[in-house]
Amino acid sequence: MKIDVLTLFPEMFEGVFSSSIMKKATEKGKAAFRAVNFRDYAEGKHKVVDDYPYGGGAGMVLKPQPLFDAVADLKRSAEQPRIILMCPQGERFTQTKAEELAGEDHLIFLCGHYEGYDERVREHLVTDEISIGDYVLTGGELGAMVVADSVVRLLPGVLGNEDSAVKDSFSSGMLEHPHYTRPADFRGMKVPDVLVSGNHKHIDEWRRTESLRRTWERRPDLLNTADLTEKEREKINQWNHEKKLI
Repeated sequence: MKIDVLTLFPEMFEGVFSSSIMKKATEKGKAAFRAVNFRDYAEGKHKVVDDYPYGGGAGMVLKPQPLFDAVADLKRSAEQPRIILMCPQGERFTQTKAEELAGEDHLIFLCGHYEGYDERVREHLVTDEISIGDYVLTGGELGAMVVADSVVRLLPGVLGNEDSAVKDSFSSGMLEHPHYTRPADFRGMKVPDVLVSGNHKHIDEWRRTESLRRTWERRPDLLNTADLTEKEREKINQWNHEKKLI
């Protein structure tokens, strides 16, 4: 996968692209990263990328020309990359979206600053608008880092254990079950007996139940779309009943 980021602050990505999973993806030949300053594509002596909004108002708006020209330059011949606008007005980013983007060959992220983008960028250039949450950041760079990391770790061969991404929270539609490691008894706090029993069927059942319980406790909204058995739905009804009695 090729990932290009159009930004006014390419230096922000130096550590991100050369560390952790991103670095491993590069070393394994699974991904290639580039941060490009789209000011380099601005016309005129002073390379201006923003201007006052028509109709008046606070703040400055990013001009369309530098972004259109930068994207045109980054495209490979005859390819159709996903061009992602990082924006608080965009679609809320989810694991499902990460899995969708992981199937692409080329992603181009547009990271803006100032008051916003010229609307023609939204209408005629980008394929996706993504938000990582209902809050406003100084620019799109941090959001692009989040999305890129989430996508790259899903590429085949990037993680050391191929099952890791499959079993992550949200991949199954629910939150992940609790984890324990050695020692089995830490200052009187013990690992659940089932996890040291060696009975893998019982371990799988325990993990599924705890995943269900954790989701019910922390993110019950996810259960509306989770693929649950009739027995699991009965468990939820039981927990809801017990909660009302407390």
